[in-house]
Amino acid sequence: MSKLVETFKNIWKIEELKQRLLFTLFAIIVARIGAHITLPGVDFEVLTAFNKGAAQDLFGLFDFFVGGAFSNAAIFALGVMPYITASIIMQLAGIVIPEIQKMQKEGEEGRRKINQYTRLLTVPICMFQSWGMTIRLVNMEANGMPVVPNSGFFFVLSTIILLTAGTMFLMWLGEKITERGVGNGISLLIFIGIVARFPTALYQEFSQVFTLGERPWPVEVIILTFWVAIVASIIFISQGARRIPVQYAKRQVGRKIYGGTTQYIPLRVITAGVMPIIFAQSIIFIPQTIFNFFPTSQWLHNIVVAFSERSFIYAILYAGLVILFTYFYTAVIFNPRDIADNMKKQGGFIPGIRPGQQTSEYIDSVLTKITLPGSIFLAIIAVIPTFAINVLGVTSSFASFFGGTSILIVVGVILDTLQQIESFLLMRHYDGFMKSGRIRGRTAGVGGI
Repeated sequence: MSKLVETFKNIWKIEELKQRLLFTLFAIIVARIGAHITLPGVDFEVLTAFNKGAAQDLFGLFDFFVGGAFSNAAIFALGVMPYITASIIMQLAGIVIPEIQKMQKEGEEGRRKINQYTRLLTVPICMFQSWGMTIRLVNMEANGMPVVPNSGFFFVLSTIILLTAGTMFLMWLGEKITERGVGNGISLLIFIGIVARFPTALYQEFSQVFTLGERPWPVEVIILTFWVAIVASIIFISQGARRIPVQYAKRQVGRKIYGGTTQYIPLRVITAGVMPIIFAQSIIFIPQTIFNFFPTSQWLHNIVVAFSERSFIYAILYAGLVILFTYFYTAVIFNPRDIADNMKKQGGFIPGIRPGQQTSEYIDSVLTKITLPGSIFLAIIAVIPTFAINVLGVTSSFASFFGGTSILIVVGVILDTLQQIESFLLMRHYDGFMKSGRIRGRTAGVGGI
């Protein structure tokens, strides 16, 4: 404990690190303030009454990532999700569009161009989603009162402008956090939106024990111990990797000799990160979202019941979709052929494997083998909230932190941020957070996003 306290003291001794932390804290406060500023023309009291009876659907999933800003109809209601959507589109476009694929191979210059195109693509996505949100707000009502009393062209136009500007501001703020703060800015903004709900979820959970008396406190201790074990397992698995040795042949350039060293290709167990769970959730919530537009349909109601969180069909289908999307997204973001070609150009080879096609097949084989346990682990993490609700009797708000996207994003962002802080400490000859070993953070933001 004293070691940890001493580490935190050393953090504030480094002037640059202290300024970065303060800037990050200021940016987070600004983002949270914007999540509570309601759009002009929206009756907040009627909106609050409507949200009390709202069902869990795609809108609820979206609201979870933006820290409640969507349900508040705030100026930051869209969060950075349009930017994430644009990034995913650009990644997928690299498979079918040769020009984008070429830019992906151009190094830093290519990444700069792709980032610029991603920003430009974010604008029309924001405008389209903002327009959809105006339609939803206009059609919402509670106790016979509309959420938007005076809907019209001016409300639609002002809402589209404000929501688009809010997302672009958050995108700029995230880039500034990455540049002048600590951690990945976009990831931190999603992280703080998720964590903002944790105190409320914890209060609702403990109120069952100390206020309502519905559950004895020893059972609650067991549940919290189970939750800690889940977090520890996620940390352990998320940092797990298979290292493939790569030997570089010696070559002489002038009077100097280069190469002759051994490096490693780290293939992570969870290469796809949280994206498989996000894709699976988006599909699994489609019936509930459609039912919201046709609430009188009986057969849609039966489908929604079958796909509810308490359904066995829901858990099986959800787990299967997670495994399927894990393989799909891993194939999208990791190309063994490109790795093999780059190794061959640089004079590298895997001992015992011929360069070129055989190297590509070997890497693909290893990646497929380690992806299987990783996909099964993600599927288990995805359905744990259902298990926590049905078997342990945990509240739905606290169960969302037992597994799924929330806990994976939180763990990934914390590891990445701590890794950056530890790098500053080690550069100034201070001890890091651990006496032995190093914290290995994620290099691709939130689980590969």
